[in-house]
Amino acid sequence: MIIDPLYLLCLAPGVLLAVWAQWRVSSAYHRAQRVPAASGASGAETAAHILHAAGVRTVDIEPVPGQLTDHYSPGEKVLRLSTDVYDGRSLAALGIAAHEAGHALQDAKRYPLLVLRNGLVPLANFGGSVGWLMIAAGLVLAVSGLVWAGIAVFSATVLFQLVNLPVEFDASRRARAELLATGLIARGEEREVARVLNAAALTYVAATLTSILTLVYFVFRAGHSNDE
Repeated sequence: MIIDPLYLLCLAPGVLLAVWAQWRVSSAYHRAQRVPAASGASGAETAAHILHAAGVRTVDIEPVPGQLTDHYSPGEKVLRLSTDVYDGRSLAALGIAAHEAGHALQDAKRYPLLVLRNGLVPLANFGGSVGWLMIAAGLVLAVSGLVWAGIAVFSATVLFQLVNLPVEFDASRRARAELLATGLIARGEEREVARVLNAAALTYVAATLTSILTLVYFVFRAGHSNDE
């Protein structure tokens, strides 16, 4: 399979940012993992405390295998924390647990961008798989209409990433505020928690940039094929 050098060139900034972001996440996480929280709370206890303090009592908290596999499932009303975070009592565990609890709070308060993001999930999944196939088929068969239709479908993935970015930043903002408000971390511990959350946010920035650059490449190729 021959890969277009222009495609690699277009995606290079996004790929480099993703690699750097992943290094930042790993570095910040392992550093904060070695710092015990003064409160002594575990990740599971932290999430439960934040939810209860906000009056949210319909969300279950469960452990899930893997590392950094933490996520909130709005459809199931379940907050799943990786084992190290669920049982961990480090600042890393508290920060990540609070971030996921932040998503649960967004859901409970019907945060508009989260509602929009959840609605875009099926379209994004469809666009990320079928859109590629339509574009590839259109370029091979020299059918410009199919290429542009594929680009339109793939655009749903880009839209999802653009909406997801502020959702993630808002969840981190809520996490830091709730950790301080509930006394789960002290002011002196906030910087370490912020380092973990900010590093994680970079991965979403990288994903958004990569999807935008991919769309730009597809539009360029479609326009170029029309001129041939």
